Amino acid sequence: MRDLPLPLALTARLLPVAVLATAGWALSSGPLAATPAGEDSAKDTASAPISASDSAPPTSAASKTFTSAPTPCQSVTEKTVKSLVPGTKTAGKEIRSTNESVRRTCSWNALEGFDYRWLDVSYEVQESDKKAETSYAARLKEKSGGGAVPGLGDSAYSVVNLTTEDKQQTREGVVFARVSNALVIVTYNGSDFESKKAPSTDEINKGAIKAAKEAVAALEKSR
Repeated sequence: MRDLPLPLALTARLLPVAVLATAGWALSSGPLAATPAGEDSAKDTASAPISASDSAPPTSAASKTFTSAPTPCQSVTEKTVKSLVPGTKTAGKEIRSTNESVRRTCSWNALEGFDYRWLDVSYEVQESDKKAETSYAARLKEKSGGGAVPGLGDSAYSVVNLTTEDKQQTREGVVFARVSNALVIVTYNGSDFESKKAPSTDEINKGAIKAAKEAVAALEKSR
């Protein structure tokens, strides 16, 4: 890592990536993200009339595989974090959520030399498998153009896109995985501010999938 302050020109080049990082967070855990079913169901229950049959525990709730989101900053090994985001603090930074029982996100980012990398891991716990499947399908529709990732969770999908702003390229990979009633969303991107080029599609895609595999494994251990 460089100890000297960043040149003014480099700082200016970082702005598009900061905006992209914010947008990525907004999609995966911020106000633009789909509201987990658990949050909406509370409102529905409050407004519905209570009958004698409602006193029995719902079968779907009793059979949920996951009832809460695991700690996202412990979902990826330190070795993987160091390799994907050189120079970052391996502990990561958890993004505050309005309901941490159903949605949690951790981010890592760093600029080493002129290379910038950002990794984001999110967990979302839905009310049922069916609602998780619906949310998963909606995410794939929003991020079309990728392909399936075999052997990851119940179903998984990976997509990589290249964006250019002020001649600066940024390549971003996103992996969506569903495990029963939970979703795992991994976003990984990078830029080179010296060459203004982005890392290769292969590098970003493999990095995102590697992090996703570890995040899914951490989720499955939390059963």
